[in-house]
Amino acid sequence: MRKQASNGAIAVQAIAGTYVVLLGMDIAEAHSAGVLGFAIERTDHTEDERYWLRGFKTFAETDPGMPPGSLVSTLEHPVQAFLWGDFTAKPHHDYTYRIVALRGKPKNLEQAETVEVRVQTEDESRGNHAVYFNRGVAGSQAYARRFGNQPPGQVPRRQAWRWLSRGLEEAMLDFIRQAKGKRYGLRAAVYEFQYQPALIAFAQAAVTGADVKIIFDGRLNSQNVPNQANRRAIADVGIEALTLPREENRSYISHNKFIILLENGEPTQVWTGSTNFTMGGIFGQSNVGHIVRDRAVATQFMEYWLTLSTDPPAKTLRHWNENHTPVPVPTPSPNQTTVLFSPRSSLEALEWYAQQVATAKKAIFFTAAFGVSASMSAILTQPSNCLRYVLLEKEGGNMESLRRDPNNRIAVGGLRKEDAYHRVLRETLTGLNRHVRFVHTKYLLIDPLSDNPLTITGSANFSNASTKNNDENMLLIQGDKWVADIYLGEFIRLFNHYYYRYVVQEEEQGHPYHLTPDDTWLQSYYRPGTPRYQERLYFAGTEKP
Repeated sequence: MRKQASNGAIAVQAIAGTYVVLLGMDIAEAHSAGVLGFAIERTDHTEDERYWLRGFKTFAETDPGMPPGSLVSTLEHPVQAFLWGDFTAKPHHDYTYRIVALRGKPKNLEQAETVEVRVQTEDESRGNHAVYFNRGVAGSQAYARRFGNQPPGQVPRRQAWRWLSRGLEEAMLDFIRQAKGKRYGLRAAVYEFQYQPALIAFAQAAVTGADVKIIFDGRLNSQNVPNQANRRAIADVGIEALTLPREENRSYISHNKFIILLENGEPTQVWTGSTNFTMGGIFGQSNVGHIVRDRAVATQFMEYWLTLSTDPPAKTLRHWNENHTPVPVPTPSPNQTTVLFSPRSSLEALEWYAQQVATAKKAIFFTAAFGVSASMSAILTQPSNCLRYVLLEKEGGNMESLRRDPNNRIAVGGLRKEDAYHRVLRETLTGLNRHVRFVHTKYLLIDPLSDNPLTITGSANFSNASTKNNDENMLLIQGDKWVADIYLGEFIRLFNHYYYRYVVQEEEQGHPYHLTPDDTWLQSYYRPGTPRYQERLYFAGTEKP
């Protein structure tokens, strides 16, 4: 949901997802003199609460000297930015945000221009799509404050597991548990399949009479991963009779993570996304589970599953995928969900993604767990007036060229350090992930705040191998603002988390924790052509046509 409000001098746009509300703020330059930042008050009408939101940075001269990890009220230490994320929001809640410009001096702040916006967060249980992001911050200040960096398994009553899951585990298990009785069936295609509660849920569905079949990656590759672990987990739960190993083309991987729900033999819903059925997938690295409640889409997945169930060689499957799920030319129709399956015989799909980046009008947001492909890099290294945000697992070989364009905003999970900085609590990882520890999502947002956004999401890593060799699935969701708003909020949440750590490391000898004591912080935001200028207008929705 998006809502805008303005009093003539100050404007705000609220972009509400499920657990995130983004506030894009703007104040006319003619009214900006003397503004030291913004205080933000939130009223939760659902739970009848009202308080000033808190931040991390303080004025040096009024710094209360609080312990590391402490947060301070924005009424005393305001937000010196035009984009703020409320990452403590809850689904299906009714909120009012009051944004107040503060003037004066750090020791004598005065409330000035004020604007309010009322918005509701989304309810995942309704509509054609449901989107579930886990917490996805393997080490964070919030976890350190809440659980003292204890391993999740040592925190009583599964509190840490629930916090890390953030509804993803529950949604995954609830999707499987819909299959109760002979009316229902489940068809799944999975890569890493070792999370015991999920395997047990499939077993329990079969016990009720549901028709359950699961294709798993059983390829005997050189490292025997994840084949051995999958087979052990399946044997431990005793569901060998429900499974079909995918064994052809041993040098490739069966990278799907989807489940189809059948009712009376007809496919009705699909669970897909980036989440492997493992502890690390659900509770560690960042991941998303995406439900599509659309019979046409579910039918396409079912046809793909039936083809996979014969364990075809890649050569045969490539031909089938391209015939049944061609790359849309030029773009999907508005309010349409298009499916692309891999492997494919060419890189046409990957090049199509890159072309969407090249033709974006205002902004793109892109996650890349395994680096940036050549076709995507060729676009991102070209100068552009479009805002481009890239979230990576680790730095690749072309980072220097990508960073040359100031409109390329890049955050990298792997740059994070566990050492404590001034005023920052030490953060430790969960230890659940060895290979990909931070960013495992695979999605691309094209002009998400437009009236016709494009959300591309699924299991594929925007790579040559994911396009030509591996079993993969991607959704191309055109024109759905509900979906785009959720993905955008979650992207900004994770991007800010890792970008802040990059800035802290770059400025460790400076004072990145202190606010500017006057209005000079505003200067770059009013300089036309700069990323901050564009970001201010884009998120507040105040750019003139």
